Amino acid sequence: MRGLLCALVMAGLVFPIPQAAAKPPGKAAFEVMTPASAVASRTDRRPNAGGIFDPVARKTFISWSGKAADTYVQAYDHRTGAWTAPKKIAGGESDPHNYPTMLLAGDGHLLIFRGMHNTRTVISRAPLAHSLDGTWTDTEVPEGDSASYPMPVKAGDGTLFMFYRETTDELDPSAASDFRPMKYIVSRDNGKTWKNSVQLTGKRWAFGSLGRADHMDEIYVGQLRYLPSSGRIQFVYTLAGGGPEQHKHDVYHRNVYYLSFDVHTLRFFSAAGHDLGTQVDDAEQERYLKVVETPLELPGGLKSPDYILQTGTQRDGKPFVTWFQFDAAGSPRDFAGAWNGRNWEVREVANGLRMREIEQLNGGTWRVYGTRDGQPNIETFLLENGRGWKPETLITTAKPVQRVEVIAGFRDPARILATGASSARDVSVADGDIYVAGAPRK
Repeated sequence: MRGLLCALVMAGLVFPIPQAAAKPPGKAAFEVMTPASAVASRTDRRPNAGGIFDPVARKTFISWSGKAADTYVQAYDHRTGAWTAPKKIAGGESDPHNYPTMLLAGDGHLLIFRGMHNTRTVISRAPLAHSLDGTWTDTEVPEGDSASYPMPVKAGDGTLFMFYRETTDELDPSAASDFRPMKYIVSRDNGKTWKNSVQLTGKRWAFGSLGRADHMDEIYVGQLRYLPSSGRIQFVYTLAGGGPEQHKHDVYHRNVYYLSFDVHTLRFFSAAGHDLGTQVDDAEQERYLKVVETPLELPGGLKSPDYILQTGTQRDGKPFVTWFQFDAAGSPRDFAGAWNGRNWEVREVANGLRMREIEQLNGGTWRVYGTRDGQPNIETFLLENGRGWKPETLITTAKPVQRVEVIAGFRDPARILATGASSARDVSVADGDIYVAGAPRK
C-alpha cells in the first residue's frame, strides 16, 4: 500500500497528509447526554436515519439496537430537557445487521425500517402521529425481499425511498454468493404501499455488477445523502467479493465510487454529469464513477477500504467523499477525494482515525466526526471543500463509540447520536452506552 500511495502522489492524484492533522483537538464545545447506559449491542448500522427532530412535537426521536439486536426508540422533549425510557419496538433475531433506521413520514407517523439480514424488509409504524406511544405495527414488504442494510430517505415531496442491498442467491440459488447488487423500494403514500426498482424501471438491479474477473460484485454503500435543492441522492460505495480465485462473500474490499440519483426521473449520474440511465453496470462504474483504485489485499488482515464512507458537497456544489483504508499494521489511513470538474483530487488527510460521519456547517465546510480504536471520546475536524483539514474539538464520552450519526433536521442539544461500543461482538452482550450530543442547551 505504501508503494501504491507513493505512486499516486508522484502522479499528482494523491496529496500528502498535512501537518495540521497531527495536532491535538481543542477544547470541547459539546454537551453530552446519556439517554441509556449499558444497553447497546454491536451494530453494522450505516450513518443514516438513526434519529430525527420533529418540529411539530418539538421532540427528537432516536433508535438503536439493544440486546439480541432488538430495536429500541426514545424521545427527547426540547421543552423539558427530559428523555423517555427506552421502548422496545421489535425483535432483532440476534443479528447485528438487523439494525433500525428511522424516518418521519409526511402524515406525521414514525417509521422504523429493518433489512432482516438477507431475508426480508420489515417496516414498523407508530400508531400515533408525532409520538412513540402505543403499540407499533410491523409489516413485511415483499417488494424488498432478501434485503440488507436499509437506507431510507424522504424526498422533498414526501416520497419515501429505501435503498438496500439484495442477497440474490437467497432468491436464485444459481447466483454466486458474491453477487449482491443495490435495489430500492418507493412509496408515495407515506409507507403504506411500495414498488421496487425492478417494477418501476424493468431493470434487474439499480447499480452493481455481474461477472467481474475479480468477483467483486457486491456493493457496500457507506452513505447516501439527499440534496433537496437538486432532488438528487448522493452515494459513495466500495466493492466486495471473493477475489479472482473464488466466489465467496465479503473476503476483500476494493476501490471507492461515487454516483448520484435523481428522485424524479429515477436516473443515475456521474460526478461529471454523465446520464447513466436507470441501471448502472460494471463498465459504467469503472469508466465514470471510480474515485480511487485500491489494491486487492488484506492489510493487517483487514478488509480495506472500510465500508463506512461519507459523501458531501463543496461550496460550488461539486461532490467530495471521505473514507479510510488500513496500512500493513492494521491502522486506519484517512482520505478525502474532491471532484474538480475533470477528475478526483485525492488527499490523505489524517491517520489512526475511523471517520464515522460528516456534517455540513456552511458552504463547503464540513465537520468530520471520528473515533480511535479502543479509546473513548469523539474527535471532530473541519474539512473545507474536501481538501483543507484541521482539528476542531473533542466530544467526551465515558466509553468507546462504535457509530456516529447526525440526527436529521437536528435541533441542539440533540445534534448527533453516538452508539457506544459493546464489549463483545456477539449481540447477546449489550453493554454500550447511548450518547446524544450537541451545542449546550440555552
